[in-house]
Amino acid sequence: MRFTLLACFFVTLVPAFAQQKAKKAASPPKAPAIPADTPWGDFVEKDFPFFSSVLDCRDLEGFPKDNLTPRGLILNLGHNLWACFDTDLLRISAVWEGEAGKPPVTPEALAPGSYHIAGQKTKDGQEYLPKPVGKVWLTNGIYPGWQIGSRPSFTDPREPGPSPEEVGRGALPATGARFKSLRMHSYQHLEIRAALGDLELIGHIMLDVAKKTLAQNWEIPPHTQPLTFQIGQLPALKNLSFSPEKVEAFTLGADNAKDSYFGIHCYSSSRIQLQHDDSHRVWVSLLPATEASTLDTLLTVALPTNTSEPTTPSADKADQAHWPETVSTQAVLSKSPDAYVIDDIPLPVPNPWKRNVRLADIAFLNDKGDAAAVTFDGDVWLISGLKGDLEKVTWKRFASGLHEPMSIVFRNKELFVFDRNGIWKLADTNGDHEADKYEMLCNLFSQTAETREFPNSMKLGPDGSLYISKGGQEGTTFGKHNGTVIKVAPDGKSFEVIGHGLRQPFIGVNPKTGLVTASDQQGNYVPSTPIQIIRDNQFYGHLPTIAPKEAYPAPIAEPLVWLPHPVNPSGATQTWLIGAKMGPLNDELIHVGYNRPELFRVLMNDRFKRPQATVMSFEREFDFGPLNAIVNPADGQLYVVGFQVWGTTAKKLSGLVRLRYTDKPRVLLKEVTPMDKGLLLRFNARMSEKLATDPASYSAERWNYKRTFDYGSPHLKMDGSTGQEWVTASSAYLSKDGMSVFVGIPDMKAGVHQMRIGWGLESADGLKAANTAYFSPWELAPFDPAKEGFGDITVDLTPRKTETVALAKPTVEEGAKLYQMIGCMACHSIDGSTVGKVGPSWKGIYGTERILGKGGKTALADEAYLRESITNPSAKVVKGFEKFDTGMPIYAGILNESQIESLVMYIKTLK
Repeated sequence: MRFTLLACFFVTLVPAFAQQKAKKAASPPKAPAIPADTPWGDFVEKDFPFFSSVLDCRDLEGFPKDNLTPRGLILNLGHNLWACFDTDLLRISAVWEGEAGKPPVTPEALAPGSYHIAGQKTKDGQEYLPKPVGKVWLTNGIYPGWQIGSRPSFTDPREPGPSPEEVGRGALPATGARFKSLRMHSYQHLEIRAALGDLELIGHIMLDVAKKTLAQNWEIPPHTQPLTFQIGQLPALKNLSFSPEKVEAFTLGADNAKDSYFGIHCYSSSRIQLQHDDSHRVWVSLLPATEASTLDTLLTVALPTNTSEPTTPSADKADQAHWPETVSTQAVLSKSPDAYVIDDIPLPVPNPWKRNVRLADIAFLNDKGDAAAVTFDGDVWLISGLKGDLEKVTWKRFASGLHEPMSIVFRNKELFVFDRNGIWKLADTNGDHEADKYEMLCNLFSQTAETREFPNSMKLGPDGSLYISKGGQEGTTFGKHNGTVIKVAPDGKSFEVIGHGLRQPFIGVNPKTGLVTASDQQGNYVPSTPIQIIRDNQFYGHLPTIAPKEAYPAPIAEPLVWLPHPVNPSGATQTWLIGAKMGPLNDELIHVGYNRPELFRVLMNDRFKRPQATVMSFEREFDFGPLNAIVNPADGQLYVVGFQVWGTTAKKLSGLVRLRYTDKPRVLLKEVTPMDKGLLLRFNARMSEKLATDPASYSAERWNYKRTFDYGSPHLKMDGSTGQEWVTASSAYLSKDGMSVFVGIPDMKAGVHQMRIGWGLESADGLKAANTAYFSPWELAPFDPAKEGFGDITVDLTPRKTETVALAKPTVEEGAKLYQMIGCMACHSIDGSTVGKVGPSWKGIYGTERILGKGGKTALADEAYLRESITNPSAKVVKGFEKFDTGMPIYAGILNESQIESLVMYIKTLK
C-alpha cells in the first residue's frame, strides 16, 4: 500500500526579502542591447518547460557562498517562477522569481550572449557566468539533494579534481544519487527520474496556478535504509522560531513587514521528520519502509499580480505538441562545370517561432534522405527530403533546452546529443514527432563552469562506443576532464580518457578501424594547427595559461601532421568518406577548417613506423564556418554544416550544403612520401611529361616550430633562426605509368616539423593540376626507383641555382590584401566595432595611447608598436583583451619585411 508523506512550504514575498546582491567585483561588463530589428524571439522561449545553463549563485547575500551549478536544468514553472535542478548533485540549487521583461538568467554564456548579436564573445574562466535575475527564495549548497542515511552530510562526496575548490566534479559515486532522465508530461508538469543507490526515485515538478502551489512529488520505492531529502538553505533572517507541535514549522519574519512570512511546514508522521540546523538548512528524513510511498513538498507562493500576459500556455493547450508546424525550403543547385560542386540548402528561417537556427551538426537516420540536426542554441530539428534534387526539404522541430550542443549521432534507431550536461538520448514516446523524454546516457565525466570547456564533438565508433572531445582552456581552475578525448561505453555506464592536454580538440573516428583523430587550435604551447592520432591517454602538449610556465606533466605526443596557422587557423572535425559516392575521394579522410572556411584532404601514409600524413586544400567555396561533415547514405554525397561565433572570415551566420560529385574528371594528388633523395608524388591520372619532369614546376620549403608560453610559434629555420628555409628541386622524374613523379631534393632531413611542396602541372589530357601540400617528415623512406615504378634511374641531386626573388615594394593596397588573406579580418575590425572580434579594432589605432592589460601601463601606437604587435603580439596586450579565447599568432618568420611594412602602412590609413 502506498502512503503519502506531506511537507508544505508557505512563502509570501516582500521587497525586503532575500534580494540578490552581486558583489561589485564580480559584476560583468554590461551586455550590448539586443538590436531593435532582431528577427529572433527570446533565447529562452516562454512556452517551453526548461532550458540548460550554468547558474552562479556564489554572490547571493545570506546564502551559501560556494553555490555554483555547472550542469543545471532551469525549470520554467510558469508565471516567471524558476528553479534550477543540478543534475550532478540531484539538488534544487536555487528557486527564484524573475523580473518582468527580463530573461531568467543573465546572458553571460556564449549561446544566449551571441543569439541576437552574432559574434558576441565571452571571456574565459569563471568570473562572468549566468546568474539568476530576480528574487531568490531558497538555495542548496554543494552537497547531494538526496542521500542515504538518517542525517545528511553537507560536504561534497565526489573526488576532487586537480583544483580542490572546483565544484564541477561530475556525477556522484555509484553508491550515491544519479540523474537518469527528464520527461515532459505537459507544459506545466515535468518528471525527473533518478537513482539513489539501487532505488529509482520519480519526481514530478509542477505549478498549480489555482492553488498557488509549487509541487514536488517524489515516488519512493520500499527502502531498508533511512533517506534524506534536502529542501534548501534559507536566508539568515530574524525571528526564527520552531514549535514541536503536531504541525512542525519554521517561521521566519521579514523586518518591517508584519504581514509577511517565510515558512516551511511539515505534517508530522512516524515516518517523516522535518529537521533543520543552525545554518538554516532544512531537510526531510524518511525512515525505512516496506512499502512504496510518496513525498509531497508543496511551496505556496504569492504569484505576480499582473498575469495578463501568461508565461505558460492555457490548460487546453497543455497536452498539444510544442511545434506542430513544419517549414519547407528548396535547395539551390550548383551549375558549375567542375567535378565537385556545392548545392546550398536554405535553413528554416524565418519560422513560426522566430527561432534562430545555428546548425552545428547533422546525423542521417536512414538511406531515404531523413536526418536530424542540432543547433548551438539547444534545438534539434528533424529534416526530410535530403536526396535527389533537394526540391523540397522539410524541417520539423524535435527537441529544445540543451546546453550549447555541437554534435549529434544516430545509433541503432536512437538519437544522441552531447552537450555540457553529458550525452543525452532523445526519445519520442507518444508519437507526435517531438522528444518528450530526455534520458541521460552518460554524465560520469566531469564538467566545470569554465566558459571554454565546450562539448566540442561526438563521433560513433564501430563497436557502438561514443567518442567525445571537450574544450581545454582553463582560466580559473583545473578540472578533471578539460581538454580530453573520452571513449564512452555503448551502454554509457563507464568511460575512459584516451587523450589529454588538448586545447580545443575536434575529433573524427574511422567507422571501420576505430582510429581516433583530432585537430586542435594554435595557442599557448600549441605552435600551429595539428592533426593528432588519439590513443593510450597520451599528453598532447597544451597547458592552460594558469599553469606554471613550461612545466609539462608528461612527454608530448607529437602530431600526425602540422598545418601552418595561416593555412588552417582553426581546425574542426574529421570525417571518413567510407561508403561514399565521391569518385576519387572515396575512403579518404576529410578535415574541416573553420576560421577560413575550407575542406582539406588528409592522405594517411602507412609506410613508416611513426604515422605520417599529407594535408592539402580541397574546397573553399563556403560562406559559413563549417564544423562537421558527414556522408548521406541516400546519395553518397558529403553534407557540410556549421555556424559562426567569432574568429572566422565567413560572412553567413550558418549553413547546410551538399558537396556533390558530378562524375567529371579532376586530377588529385594521392600520395606524398618523403624519402632520402626527395619526394614521391602519386596522382590519380597520367601526367604531362614536359611539366612533370621540369624541376621548375615544383617549389618547396621547410621550417620548425617551438612550444612556448606565447601564443603560437614563429617559423624557425633548421639552424634555429627565424624564417623558412627554401628547398630547391634538383631534378624530377615521371614513372613508367605516367601517374607518379619523383622530385629530387638534396639534403633531405628527417624530424622536420613542417614541409610543403607546391606544384603546377597538367594531366596528359590537359587538365590543370596545381596545389600545395603540407606534411611533417618525421622519418624518411629509402627511394628504390625500380620498386616505385621508375625503372633503373639515378637521381640527380646536384644543387640547382635559383633566381633570387626581390621583395615587393610595400604598399597600402598590399596591406589591405594581407588583412583579408592571412585572416586579420577575423579578429580585428577596421570600422571601430569589437562585436565578434577577439582583438582591438584597427580603426584610429595609429598614434594613440594604448592602455595595457598588465599594470595599467600605456604604450604609444607608433610604427614600432605596430611592428612588434605583428611579430610578437604577446609583448603588449591591450586592456580588455587579456582573457579572450583566441590569442594572436606570432608572425615572425611568416611574413616578410615587405609584408609587415605593408600592413603597418595600411593600419596608418584607418583613421
